[in-house]
Amino acid sequence: MRRPSWHELQAIKTLAEQRSFRHAAERLGLKRSSLSHLVKGLEHNLGVQLFQRTTRSVALTEAGQQLLTRLAPLLDQMDEVLNDVSARRQQHYGTLRISASDAAISLLLTQVIPAFSAQYPAIELDLAAQGALVDITAEGFDAGIRLIEDVPQDMVAIPLGEPLTFVTVASKAYLAGHPPLHHPLDLHQQQCIRQRLPGGKRYRWEYQRQEEALEIDVPGTLTLDSNALMAEAAINHMGIAYLPLPHARAGLQSGQLVELLAEWRVQSAGIALWFPPNRHQSMALRLFINALKTHLPYYR
Repeated sequence: MRRPSWHELQAIKTLAEQRSFRHAAERLGLKRSSLSHLVKGLEHNLGVQLFQRTTRSVALTEAGQQLLTRLAPLLDQMDEVLNDVSARRQQHYGTLRISASDAAISLLLTQVIPAFSAQYPAIELDLAAQGALVDITAEGFDAGIRLIEDVPQDMVAIPLGEPLTFVTVASKAYLAGHPPLHHPLDLHQQQCIRQRLPGGKRYRWEYQRQEEALEIDVPGTLTLDSNALMAEAAINHMGIAYLPLPHARAGLQSGQLVELLAEWRVQSAGIALWFPPNRHQSMALRLFINALKTHLPYYR
C-alpha cells in the first residue's frame, strides 16, 4: 500500500469538515473534479470507502470516521510543529472554525478580530452564525460561543464578558395604543414578539423581583428566532420584546424603545468561548484565546 501524502490527508480532513466537494475544493484551492479524483484514489489505495456520497451531501463512512478520529489530532500537531518552527518569523497560520450566535460574532468583529487579523494575517477565521447549540467536535469546529449556562458541563469555558441582562422593551407608539403594563402577568393582555429557541420550543420570558420568580408563555402573533430581528420589530411598533440588553441598547439610547418592568430584570451568566478539555488545541485557537484576553474589556 502506498503511503498517503500530507496533501491527501489534509484533503480528507477538509472534506469531512465541509461535507461538500465544492466547498472543500474551494478551501483547498482545487478543482472539484481534482478533489473527487484524489479521494477516489486514496480510497482505492487504502482498500476502503471513506465517504458516502449523494447528490446533496457527503458523509463519512464508519471507516472514514475511524480514520479521521485518529488522523485529525496528528494533522493538528503537525500544524503546531510547523507554526513553532516559523515562530521566529511570526508567520503563524492555519484555520480557526468557531460556531457562535450572530451577537457573539458581532462582538468579535468589533472588539477582537481587527487586531487579531492584523497581528496574524495568515490565520484564516471561519465563523459560522448558528442559532442552535451544535456538537462542535462532530461538526468540525475548533470552538463555540454560547451562553455559559448552555455550555456542556464537561467543556472548558472562557467567559467573554459580564453577566448578561435581559430587558423588556416596546416603542412609545405601541404603548400609546395598549393597556399599561405594571406587572409581568399584564403581558397576557399585550401583543408580544415571541422567540423560537433553536430546539423549536418557544422561549418563556423570565422575571424575578426579590423572592418572586415567574416564567411566562407570552401571547403574540409574531415569532422570531433572532434577537436583532426582535429589536427591529419592536422599534417598528409590532409589540413588546424581551431582549439581551446589548440588542436593545441602541433603541433605548435613541428613544425608539422604552424599557418596561425594569424592577423585574433578570441576568444570565453571560457568554463564553468553549471547547473540549481533552482535544488538542491548535496554535490558532491558543493565539485567539490570548487575543480575547487582551482585547475584551472583561479582562482589563
